[in-house]
Amino acid sequence: MNAKAVVKALLGFCTKFGLPKEIQSDRGSNFLSNLFQQTLEELGVKHVRSSAYHPESQGALERYHQTLKNMMRKYCLEHTKDWDKGVPFLLFATREVPQESLGFSPNELVFAHHVRGPLSIIKEAWSSDVDTSKNLLQYVLEFKTRLSDTREEAKKNLEEAQGKMKQWYDRKARWREFQVGDEVLVLLPLQGQPLAAKFQGPYMVEKRLGETDYLVKTPDRRRSHQLCHANMLNGGEITLA
Repeated sequence: MNAKAVVKALLGFCTKFGLPKEIQSDRGSNFLSNLFQQTLEELGVKHVRSSAYHPESQGALERYHQTLKNMMRKYCLEHTKDWDKGVPFLLFATREVPQESLGFSPNELVFAHHVRGPLSIIKEAWSSDVDTSKNLLQYVLEFKTRLSDTREEAKKNLEEAQGKMKQWYDRKARWREFQVGDEVLVLLPLQGQPLAAKFQGPYMVEKRLGETDYLVKTPDRRRSHQLCHANMLNGGEITLA
């Protein structure tokens, strides 16, 4: 997807849901393009870039992509000729189902109520629980209350889930720290094989940008500098195919 397509999709999102304060993305050329950067600047949106070749920086999104891919793979096996027509319904399903870490569905967090889907239609056929006596003001006030309550509860559930994931990660994690000027190997994709990677280098650490992020000189690569997470660096002689 080129920069123009990304900007078009972003503007479509903003006209429906409003302007976000912050957007996080990987370091794809479409997100680093002048067009995308100028658009964000005009909209007053902060751009946060993840570390290169470190999908863990966007773990929640990557997990969602994996779930959606699995759903699409199964759907394509049953609908080989017109699988693309079913994509909107697959997206509908992922937005309707409560997320384990949040305790709410994506639609509930946006709209503060259950989305009317097939299950809702069945329920309506068996029961009539619609209260038509509420006026508009009462509905709006209750809507805002529900929206606030669900987001607070989702935030609490997410923090608890993240805490559990951190405990599991810390059991096997090893703290890595490098100094400016250190020679390191960097885990990078192989030329012509984007799904394969190995430690390459050595390269030099030029700057430390935080507890886990480093700017590394890579003069023989298309990008002369790479923003790398500590997990992508190694001070030893290691090769990974």
